[in-house]
Amino acid sequence: MRIAVISDVHGNVFALEHVLRGVAEDGVDLVVNLGDHLSGGVAPGATADLLLVTPMRSVRGNHERQVLETEPSAMGASDRLAHDQLAEAHRAWLTALPLTDEVAPGVLAFHGTPTDDLQYLLETVEPDGIRPATPDEVRARLAGSLGYDLLLAGHTHLQRAVRLEDGPFVVNPGSVGYPAYDDDQPCPHQVESGTPHARYAVVDDATGRWEVDFRAVEYPWADAAALARANGRPDVEHALLTGTVLR
Repeated sequence: MRIAVISDVHGNVFALEHVLRGVAEDGVDLVVNLGDHLSGGVAPGATADLLLVTPMRSVRGNHERQVLETEPSAMGASDRLAHDQLAEAHRAWLTALPLTDEVAPGVLAFHGTPTDDLQYLLETVEPDGIRPATPDEVRARLAGSLGYDLLLAGHTHLQRAVRLEDGPFVVNPGSVGYPAYDDDQPCPHQVESGTPHARYAVVDDATGRWEVDFRAVEYPWADAAALARANGRPDVEHALLTGTVLR
């Protein structure tokens, strides 16, 4: 089976359009979308329109939960922009999304970890920054999901794969639409891909075990950045142009 895996579009319809063109040439059997679909500084409404007409299996990320459950006055800027552009059809779609989805036999998709949409799976945050998680840390975060063959996780926007000994192959496809961000939980840190490319992955079991091919796609990121600037988001503009956090 051949699966295209996308995640963390964050309302960047420019990046999504070009990734979907790449996916169309990949000869895949299935497209899986790991969440954080709309919240960002670009075009959440147009992104939702495109996602709704594109056949794929999707799960809910932390930003979907925040947009659906948080009072607008308490939302951050990215969630508020998404909230303000949501049509009723968009909201109904987000509400129906599962937190986890067994998209094929032995293949589980989710956003952060199977039980926590905010937890990092393949990275660990420490006071001096972010680092790859150890195999033991990954196992602990997976709890009861170690019996799967393939686990698909997003959330950290970084392309990474870990093959656990006597356990599943774990793949993060990176972010389609938001190549860098910062956060203050559990302590201040930055996550940066280092380039403005849109990223996704193709996983395939043709060899008898799951393997991954990571993709980086050029798209008109200057157009996306210009719209972020018009939306009052210089931080998103900088991230889209450079793949780094505005300091």
